[in-house]
Amino acid sequence: MEQGKPCISPESIYRFVHAQITRHGDYSWRHLLPRAKFKRGWRGTKGGSPALHMAHRVPLSERPPEAEDRAMPGHWEADLMSFSRYGQHLLLLHERTSRILIAQRLETKQAVAVAETIHAMLAPMPQPLLQTITFDNGTEFARHYDLHALNLKTYFCNTHSPWQKGGIENAIGRMRRFLPRKTDITAISDQRLTEFISAYNNTPRKCLDFKTPAELFCQQLLHFKCESTLRHSPE
Repeated sequence: MEQGKPCISPESIYRFVHAQITRHGDYSWRHLLPRAKFKRGWRGTKGGSPALHMAHRVPLSERPPEAEDRAMPGHWEADLMSFSRYGQHLLLLHERTSRILIAQRLETKQAVAVAETIHAMLAPMPQPLLQTITFDNGTEFARHYDLHALNLKTYFCNTHSPWQKGGIENAIGRMRRFLPRKTDITAISDQRLTEFISAYNNTPRKCLDFKTPAELFCQQLLHFKCESTLRHSPE
C-alpha cells in the first residue's frame, strides 16, 4: 500500500519478468527492466576480503546516526562505475540528503590517485557539507585516510553488502541508462558526460518531494554561504 492505494512492489515485477524468461525463453522480456539484464546479479563469497588488510578502517556501524536518516547534509557515498574495456572507470560521489551526483574520469584505480581525485572534488565544498564519506571495501579506497585532511570522516560497508551504500548504487543504476557497461568511455566527450550527469541531477525525485537533486543541493550551498557571511567576526 502507498498513500492508501494498492501498488505492485519492484521485487514482484522483477520476479514476474524473470519467471517469464525462464518459462518461455523470450529474452525480449528483460528489456522491460531498467538495466535489461538477463540474470540478476550475484556476488561470490570465496576468498578473503580486502577489508582484512584496510588500514585505519572504521566499520559502518560506527557512523553517526544522523548520516542514516538523511536529515543532515554533508554525508557522502563513493564508488567506481566501471566499463567493459580495461582501465575505464568513472569515480562517482553521491550526497545522501540531496542525492546530488558528481563524477570524474579516472586514469588509474591506484589508491593514492583515487584519494587525490576525491580530495580535489570535495575540497571546494563548505565545511558543513563535509561530514562523512562511505566506501565499499575495494582496494582503490585504501588511502581513505588521506581525506581526513578535509576533516572528513571515512567509513566502510560490511563485506558483500553494497546495499549499505544504496544511494550511490541506485545512482550508478540510473547512470547505466546513459552509459551501459559496454560503452567506450573514451569516445564520450566531456561535454556529453556533463550532460548525462546534469540529466540525473535535474530529474525531479519523489523522495525529494519532487524537487531535483540540483535544486536541493543549491539550497544547501546557499544556506551555508549565507550563514558564513552573516556570522560576525570575533572582536
